[in-house]
Amino acid sequence: MIYALGLVALALALFVSVCLHEAGHMGTAKMFGMRVTRYFAGFGPTLWSFKRGETEYGIKGIPLGGFVKIVGMTPQEDDADDPRAMWRYPVWKRTIVMSAGSVVHFILAFFIFWGVAATASLPNSAIDTPAEQLAQPAIVTVAECIPMVPEKGCQDTDPKGAALTAGLKDGDQITRVGSTDTPTYLALVGAIRTLPAEQKVDITFLRDGVSQTVSVQPTVVERTPIDDPDGKKTKVAAIGVGQDFLPALKEPVHYNVVEAFPVAADYYGRTISGSFAAMKKIPEKVPALFGAISGDERDPNGPISVVGASRIGGELAEVGAWAQIFLVIASLNLFFGIFNLLPLLPLDGGHIAIAWFERARTWVYARFGKADPGRVDYYKLMPVTYAVIFIFGAFTLLTVTADVVNPIRIFR
Repeated sequence: MIYALGLVALALALFVSVCLHEAGHMGTAKMFGMRVTRYFAGFGPTLWSFKRGETEYGIKGIPLGGFVKIVGMTPQEDDADDPRAMWRYPVWKRTIVMSAGSVVHFILAFFIFWGVAATASLPNSAIDTPAEQLAQPAIVTVAECIPMVPEKGCQDTDPKGAALTAGLKDGDQITRVGSTDTPTYLALVGAIRTLPAEQKVDITFLRDGVSQTVSVQPTVVERTPIDDPDGKKTKVAAIGVGQDFLPALKEPVHYNVVEAFPVAADYYGRTISGSFAAMKKIPEKVPALFGAISGDERDPNGPISVVGASRIGGELAEVGAWAQIFLVIASLNLFFGIFNLLPLLPLDGGHIAIAWFERARTWVYARFGKADPGRVDYYKLMPVTYAVIFIFGAFTLLTVTADVVNPIRIFR
């Protein structure tokens, strides 16, 4: 029951976000005097509607988004001769209207981050990024085995953990491997991975403030680079330890309503950077989705659909992590906002790009004393538009299928 509640709550939050996106377009269009004839939440058959002024508002039967009808978004539309058609307005006004949906996502994301920081807590920002985590002292957790495939955890055929066999324990801070000092966890990994295979090495560590030394025999494994989880695997040495943190760093941090603003801004910037990085990696992640559908291990950092995000919401709800659900909603809002501004039709960014192309072309023609070439013919761009729709549609179908048959699970 709790799982279903979390799943529905996250899906509903995303549905509301999309409806607010469309409300952003409608509100700014009305503000500038453009004619807005329809605003609906959902698609398909109309369940309920009413008309106020010149605009019909309502709810449709398929809650997979929403839409707003602004008269004359392109000069080729049937109602483009209306004196209040959108295409007749200055390019800066059309830019504001078309970008307003994404701006709504950006505002929602910020205030969700702020709300979580002010009312719940956030992870310690000192270890938010992989670089910051790797720069922490080499405090370790000790595994029972050395997994040959880390994504699958310990298997019956995996060798016993060398660190465990040597007597290392969770919370030990390794300070030296052989003759190499290890002031950080990154230095520790580098020192271990370059060890000669199957040769014992002395490892010095701190436990309860007392320095001790044990002899450990590494095992050869295949691993990706520590600073590039998606990189090519190579053969390296391993002893069966992972990273732990100082107790103070593991505790979530509470902020008041004023302190929460800069913290929210910091998380906001980090999430934007992560969104751009994720979008850049989407093409290289697609083959793994086909593999996941056929039964391969699902990439935990791979793309997910709204279905997958909702399932993660259900898992978080089961363990009472409601603050994390809101953080997921905020992150998705930022991603949607950025994605919609890509300069591709039929996305909002495509309409903005065309508007500014027209403006630039008019300026260039005027500089050379030539007549204004007029508006871009959207009909000539339809093949490109259909291609974009097909690619995005196929990608959506692929991610939804993967999320149904082989979903990403944060708790296994």
